Amino acid sequence: MKILIVDDELSAREQSKRLLAEFFPEINVCAEADSVSMAHEAILLHQPDVVLLDVDMPDGTAFDLLKRLPKINFNIIFITAYEKYALQAIKFSALDYLLKPYSSGEFVEAIRKAQRKEE
Repeated sequence: MKILIVDDELSAREQSKRLLAEFFPEINVCAEADSVSMAHEAILLHQPDVVLLDVDMPDGTAFDLLKRLPKINFNIIFITAYEKYALQAIKFSALDYLLKPYSSGEFVEAIRKAQRKEE
């Protein structure tokens, strides 16, 4: 399974990578992005299975990114500090919606959910 991590905060991307390495060493982090434009390029280039997606970034929102894509053929786990975007996330078929700060247990369960969908 290939995962793309999209968050404008380096510490948030590092936390996701650390938890993935600790609990899911078999998962490949194919790329990281800190903006909508970088994420768009990374999705087209790497074709990830799962995108860990922050909502609010300097050059737009996760929803701006998703609207730019011709097809969403990956699972989305939103990771954000804002509860208010949950309904929009559901409309984009979010697999999960983690509110920062989240527990390692919540993160692990979200990734397990993605693994089950990939089977």
